[in-house]
Amino acid sequence: MTARKLTMTAFRALLLLFVALVIVDVALDELPTPWWVTLLPLVLAYAAVIVGNRWGGAPDSERVAPEPFEVGPPVTGRWSALNSPADRTPSHGTHSYAQTYAIDIVAEPEGADRTRPGFRALWPLARRNADFPAFGAPLVAVAEATVVHASDGQRDHLSRNSLPALLYLMILEGTVRELIGGVHRILGNHLVLDLGEGRYALYAHLRQGSLAVREGDRVHPGQLVAHCGNSGNSTEPHLHFQLMDGPDPVAARGIPFHWRGVGVPRNRETFETPEDRTPSTPAPTSTPAPTSAPTPCPTPK
Repeated sequence: MTARKLTMTAFRALLLLFVALVIVDVALDELPTPWWVTLLPLVLAYAAVIVGNRWGGAPDSERVAPEPFEVGPPVTGRWSALNSPADRTPSHGTHSYAQTYAIDIVAEPEGADRTRPGFRALWPLARRNADFPAFGAPLVAVAEATVVHASDGQRDHLSRNSLPALLYLMILEGTVRELIGGVHRILGNHLVLDLGEGRYALYAHLRQGSLAVREGDRVHPGQLVAHCGNSGNSTEPHLHFQLMDGPDPVAARGIPFHWRGVGVPRNRETFETPEDRTPSTPAPTSTPAPTSAPTPCPTPK
C-alpha cells in the first residue's frame, strides 16, 4: 500500500471514529468523555493528510512541474472553465486525488439570448439537470488510449448551486461519500484512459448509463466515450478533467496538460473546440458493452 493510500485509509477511519463518538454523545444525552476527546479524531484525520504528503516524498507543491502534456480537448462545442490551473495550483485547493492541475468545465448555451443557470443565494434550492446545457453533452477521447477504468452506476442528482445546497454538499453529503465510498463516490461515474508513458486521463461526474466504452477497449482521438452528467461531488452538470501519473487517483500525482487548439482556459473564460473535433465512433478493437442512450431526466461536485 502506497503512502498516499495509507494516508486516505487512516483519514476515513478517523472520520468514522469521530462520527461514532458524536453519535454516542447524542444517544447518551451527555458527554461520556471530555469534548476535546471527541474532536481529537477529527483533528488527527486532517493531520494525517498533511503528514502523509510529507511521508510520501516531496509534496506536490515543492515538485518541479513537468512540461504540460498536449492532448486534444475532451468536449466539442462552446464551454467555459471553472477551477482552472491557469489561475492557481492546486486548482481545487488540494493536491489530493491528483487534482493539482485538474479543471472543471461547463457547457454554455448556444445563442446570445440564452444563459446557463447561475448560483443563487437561497432560491431555487436546486435545479433539474435538464436545465443545464452540459447535461448529456458528448465527451470524447483526448488521445489514442486504452480504457483502464469505466464506471457509470451512480445516479445523477439535482444541482447544488444555491447556498443551502452547497453547504449540504460540503458539510454532509461530501463527508458521507468520503466515508462510504472514498474517491469513487466523490468522482461519481468516471473514466480513466491510459495514454501511455505513465500518463492517464480522468473524466469525472459522468452521466449514469452513458458509457460508450468499457475497460480494455482501445479508443481513438475524438471518439465518443461517455456523456456529461452530475454524479458524485458535483454542484451542477459539468466535466472534471485531469491528467495524472497513475491509474489510481488516490496514489497518483497530477500532471499539467495543454489542450490542442485551446490551451488551458482561465476561470470564466469561454472557449470553443476546433471544428475538426467532431466526435467519431470508429469500430473498437474489442466488442463494446451495450450502451444506454441518454434520455431526458426530469430530476454534479
